[in-house]
Amino acid sequence: MSPRLTGDETVLWQAAARVLDANWTGSATVPSPGLYPHQWSWDSAFVCLGLARHRYERAERELASVLRAQWRNGMVPHLVFNAKVARHAYFPGPELWRSRGRPDAPRDVETSGITPPPMQAVAALRLHRAAPDVERSRAFLREILPRLTAQLRYLATVRDLGGAGLVSICHPWESGLDNSPAWDRPLAALRLPPVRYAPDAVRQAAPTGVDYERYVWLVTTLRDAGYKDGHLRDVHPFAVEDPLVNGTYLAALQAVAELAEITGGDPVPHREAAARVREALLERLWDPEQRCFRALDVRTGKPVPAVTVASFAPLLDPGLPAYAVRGLAELLLSSRFAGAAGYPVPTCDIQASAFDRAGYWRGPSWINTNWIVWAGAAGHGLTAVADLIGGATLRLVRQSGFREYFDPFDGTGRGSHDFSWSAALVLDLLASRGTSREPVGYRDPL
Repeated sequence: MSPRLTGDETVLWQAAARVLDANWTGSATVPSPGLYPHQWSWDSAFVCLGLARHRYERAERELASVLRAQWRNGMVPHLVFNAKVARHAYFPGPELWRSRGRPDAPRDVETSGITPPPMQAVAALRLHRAAPDVERSRAFLREILPRLTAQLRYLATVRDLGGAGLVSICHPWESGLDNSPAWDRPLAALRLPPVRYAPDAVRQAAPTGVDYERYVWLVTTLRDAGYKDGHLRDVHPFAVEDPLVNGTYLAALQAVAELAEITGGDPVPHREAAARVREALLERLWDPEQRCFRALDVRTGKPVPAVTVASFAPLLDPGLPAYAVRGLAELLLSSRFAGAAGYPVPTCDIQASAFDRAGYWRGPSWINTNWIVWAGAAGHGLTAVADLIGGATLRLVRQSGFREYFDPFDGTGRGSHDFSWSAALVLDLLASRGTSREPVGYRDPL
């Protein structure tokens, strides 16, 4: 059981800083010691936000290490394997993905063949805003901006499977919310051959049973097709337009526009692209009856029935129209989400049959999705909502430590201990409240 983090905010700051220091490998931050031994791009984007407040130069190295694993077609892989870790220490490992030798894959590192929500540009912009040396930061942005632009170009050209300007995910792992109830219906429609695709795999914090077979089978179909664009467009059976992925995509376009301006480039094309994505998001994923965003199954053309925390991610868009902001705020504060949870924000509608308070991404509160809701609410001037979510997030870690996820009703910590993004985002929250103090004599152990 994790100890309660009592004391003032400086104590909480120091505890979070120690977690990030312990999980640093020298080039990247692992999500947690032992359980997740590689670099996840989705995690690293959030880790950068905390490192920006704690070890600024390390934050730049974290982001650069993700972008160095970028494929030549612009795809940023969701998982970058550490060659120093035993090849069978984590499943699914390099043997499943087999990225080495693919024409677009990097030559010096093995990666997965799918991509995460594109939070890297958002992280880069927030990193610059916290920079102690603005000119040095601007030079770093000039270095990485072509890669960030290539990432967005890949999403716009290769992943617009619906043809309307939104990004489609081709695997639930690309959503960041790995086995959310939002994927139940699209997964159930898959027709698997009578073969087990994950024999004898040791599964850690992952879906189980027939769903996991579907997850692994989707990887094999992508791999065996050579991760080719045409396979995604014409053949691949799983294609979903998700509000969290597209909310972060929209935020990334806006961030790249600002980064272009900061580095002397032209922001206009990125702002125009953002406007088109916003229009498509409202046209395709906004449900006027439920007044929220819902995922769309591109293969069937039907909305996914589940309403999850992903619905709130478009709040990251400062240009979201007032009617959508009001609808999302009302849903968030209702008995379906924060209104009935002592430790919000639950990752699934509490009133839904699929809700599971202990199920991985099927009900528990997570610090990173809390941060997305907090940042979105703050950006729209919803101060009371932002304070509610920010305060609840700090209560979670004070009570249960820097756990992977938490029971939304009683705050019990679940999953891994000393989870990096939980610690990193606490630092960002504390910094926003004016707390940014290291202990006297504190030294970077690495």
